[in-house]
Amino acid sequence: MGKDKEKQSIALKVPKGTKDWDGKDMVIRDKIFSTITQVFKRHGAVTIDTPVFELKDILTGKYGEDSKLIYDLKDQGGEICSLRYDLTVPFARWLAMNSSIQNIKRYHIAKVYRRDQPAMTKGRMREFYQCDFDIAGTYDPMLPDAEIIRITCEIFEALGWKGKYTIKLNHRKILDGIFQVCGVPTDKLRTISSAVDKLDKSPWEEVRREMTEDKGLDGEVADRIGEYCVRKGGRDLLDQLQKDATFTENQSAKEGLADMQLLFTYLDAFSVLDRVSFDLSLARGLDYYTGVIYEVITEGSAPQTKEGQEIQRTGKKEAKPNKHASNIDGDEDRSNDPTVGVGSVAAGGRYDNLVADFSKKQQIPCVGISFGVDRIFSITKQRLAADASAASIRMNEVDVYVMAFGGKGFEGLLAERMEVAKRLWDAGIKAEFSWKVKPKLPAQFKAAETNGVPFAIILGDDELAAGKCKIKEMGLPDGHAEKDGVLIEMANLETEVKTRVAQQAETLANGVNSMTLE
Repeated sequence: MGKDKEKQSIALKVPKGTKDWDGKDMVIRDKIFSTITQVFKRHGAVTIDTPVFELKDILTGKYGEDSKLIYDLKDQGGEICSLRYDLTVPFARWLAMNSSIQNIKRYHIAKVYRRDQPAMTKGRMREFYQCDFDIAGTYDPMLPDAEIIRITCEIFEALGWKGKYTIKLNHRKILDGIFQVCGVPTDKLRTISSAVDKLDKSPWEEVRREMTEDKGLDGEVADRIGEYCVRKGGRDLLDQLQKDATFTENQSAKEGLADMQLLFTYLDAFSVLDRVSFDLSLARGLDYYTGVIYEVITEGSAPQTKEGQEIQRTGKKEAKPNKHASNIDGDEDRSNDPTVGVGSVAAGGRYDNLVADFSKKQQIPCVGISFGVDRIFSITKQRLAADASAASIRMNEVDVYVMAFGGKGFEGLLAERMEVAKRLWDAGIKAEFSWKVKPKLPAQFKAAETNGVPFAIILGDDELAAGKCKIKEMGLPDGHAEKDGVLIEMANLETEVKTRVAQQAETLANGVNSMTLE
């Protein structure tokens, strides 16, 4: 009895920061996956896969202050492992283990794990998908980097974002140059970089306080950093920095500015220069970046409420406890916290030394980007909910529902429905039919409508006797000439269906665009 009671008391829930996916959410997410994958393949990428957990030593020391978010596993047979934090470090480890591969365009779509503070409805989760694209190999400067930015623009345009995104750019050498010129001690470069990286979430006053009070930086040095890191722009900012004699005397800054000059030229050639913002506050907290770095933001990246934006802008703390705030260990879901936005929806950069960290024999420069599918999903779903004109989301990809009807003595025409379905399947057409021997016509229409099936093939005794059937496009308005369907020859069934399905597809944008994401 004791064991039975114990079984009954188990709470049926998923772990914090995770969720089950089903229904329309899966349809939207799958469309995002397919859209991103098509762009990756267009640019010649091949895919790989790596284990969901790595030896802990592989991940240690690669993520700066974020290393505390790594999920460690218990000792299993003498191996101390951790769940992968991203797909970049496993890729570098894979390159180090495969010395015959000196260059590759690779993409990888898989789940990663971070013990972060969850905000589920905003795509901030502990288990989530990343879609990575990386170019590994030695090439002329900034050419692969420019193609990564071009790929990023192609993906967000294909997702239907229509310019509603900005790619923030910076360069680690420029950032290091700023710190060196301003007088940051060498041993504090990375930790101060992590503080600067918070400028997109916190006001300068709060970042300065962290630098000086928490990390022991001299106040005057912090103020000099602030004069640089609050600046953003485009080629105008690049020109200003190149005219700064003190700054350009620094070797690191000089090299970074030369890279950015070249990158801007290539981005102009790729017609994507207008999508980027040169932002000196962008730091990217991960330790392995060595060159250009970037993040993609959109209107959902910041807190959506005026209250949240004001709190974020001013850095004010609430006088009374916030019921939405996270608890000490960060387990509480912060979906309703007004200070939390979706954050960046994609990010990456150049990491030329990571492979060499694993194998001194392998020095393979790399540059890449990671797309946060769950954050992209969150914004996509919000836009769909706000768009009354958005097309309904189909629950499956079936193109034809095979139906039958009849009067008194109707036997269901099951054999005939099965034969038609078989013919359509043989022709590569997605089709379904009711699994009832004598289905009622309204129930068949409801089944088709529920899943958004665009066409119905309707069988009747009289039509079959004449060698015909009806094809009906679902959802036509009253008064339309083909509202009740069109008679076609059974002999031409496959051709007629393929033609009509293709014609309808031409009127809809492919992939996620068919959802009218405005």
